[in-house]
Amino acid sequence: MNVIERKPETLEAAALMQVVMLGIGDEVFALDTELVREIIDPVPATRVAGARPFLPSVVNVRGNVIPLADLRVRFGMPKTESTADTRIVVLEIKIDGDPVLVGVVADKVYEVTEISPADVQQTPRVGMHWNPEFIHFITKWRKEFVIVPNMERILS
Repeated sequence: MNVIERKPETLEAAALMQVVMLGIGDEVFALDTELVREIIDPVPATRVAGARPFLPSVVNVRGNVIPLADLRVRFGMPKTESTADTRIVVLEIKIDGDPVLVGVVADKVYEVTEISPADVQQTPRVGMHWNPEFIHFITKWRKEFVIVPNMERILS
């Protein structure tokens, strides 16, 4: 059997995190690409009676019925209408150890990029109107701060 040896990448390159940059309201978020299954145009949503306010409806994505999360509600942001840039980001997250598909409404998807551990900032304890448990960390992208959310905690 042939064994192909692979040279290790530099430590810096190995430590880069690939993310999808998306906008919700005035905030920019970075989601780990390992969570993202696909990005789709908005589809009709069906409201679910008695559902949590931040998970008010379900959508049909390729024959799968998945919950649709409105992070604006979870983060206390004002509601806005969809635009031509609105997308649904389909994520696969672990809830109680099981993989679950969830759609997240984004006002805009910017790009797939990499963030460096050198740019990671501590989440401030003062001045944040979000639950610190909802945030993995804050980093910089194009000279502005972006939030890397903890989607498992936000959606569970």
